[in-house]
Amino acid sequence: MSLPSPKPQQIPVVVLAGFLGSGKTTLLNHLLHRSGGSRIGAIVNDFGAIEIDAMAVAGALGDSTVSLGNGCLCCAVDASELDQYLERLAEPSLGIDVIVIEASGLAEPQELVRMVLASEHPGIVYGGLVEVVDAAEFDDTRSRHPEIDRHLALADLVVVNKLDRAADGERVLGLVGSLVDRAAVVPASYGRIDPEFLFDCRPSEERIGQLSFDDLHEHGADDHAGHLHSAYDSLSFVSEEPLDPRRLMEFLDSRPEGLYRIKGYVDFGPYDVRNRYAVHAVGRFLRFYPEPWPAGGERLTQLVLIGSGIDVPALDKALGACRSDAPHADEYGMWGVLRYVRNPEEDLAEPA
Repeated sequence: MSLPSPKPQQIPVVVLAGFLGSGKTTLLNHLLHRSGGSRIGAIVNDFGAIEIDAMAVAGALGDSTVSLGNGCLCCAVDASELDQYLERLAEPSLGIDVIVIEASGLAEPQELVRMVLASEHPGIVYGGLVEVVDAAEFDDTRSRHPEIDRHLALADLVVVNKLDRAADGERVLGLVGSLVDRAAVVPASYGRIDPEFLFDCRPSEERIGQLSFDDLHEHGADDHAGHLHSAYDSLSFVSEEPLDPRRLMEFLDSRPEGLYRIKGYVDFGPYDVRNRYAVHAVGRFLRFYPEPWPAGGERLTQLVLIGSGIDVPALDKALGACRSDAPHADEYGMWGVLRYVRNPEEDLAEPA
């Protein structure tokens, strides 16, 4: 069996969608100001001329925003043109950690997702579809735009925004939850969600290299205590024993609704002694990326799981059951994993 060659680290591209007035720009500005030291590249896809909201995003202050030209990018609905903007933002010298495409309120999110998945740029990876809805106007919006049900079914994360204005927020949350497919539903006011839902928050003093597992764990445990984290639960899983690839794929194939993100590294032991496998799951989307083990480093499986309404002890137990002390690999054990090791340009990815 021929194992894949390691791929370079890729920048996640998050599509931020929602109908007019749902609060997308407010949410993006919140992310720009609470990026934890990460540098965000923003592509603002306004309908028609550049809007005041786009100017507000471009004017966000701080190290977490990058200005190109007039500070914002109006991307057309052309895949090659979008690729040009992605190429500019993925330039290594810019040091961007995540790219957010704020779609027009009139955009079709499925097409934007397809464009990102079809990108021929090797330095980016699809980072998920975030759909923002206005809790106070949800019933009216659904009446005017029945296609919102389809948008919600496609989303990887749904932000139910403006709950502070909704008279029956719990009903709206329940209704939205019934319309999603394995997506986490996050309540919010003023677009305030934790950036960890969308990307790894890099400490401001760390500008070179990848964010370590220790940084992720410490940030999640301490930095935002009592702030925003009440909307979701997280699990940090570490194993000194390798994981069995078949058992891990059974776990991933049956992951519960509300488990939004899985990130980290997997040691498959004798199945690939040269590489660890970076794993990136957003909602239904799943990818593995083989990369050489760091010289002299300890070989561990290190995973962080983030979700809403998840059973943390049950997930920890299920992951623990994936451990394996088998000294040898069988010929077909990695087939399930290799299904999700692909180049971004090969084809449109299918959800896991």
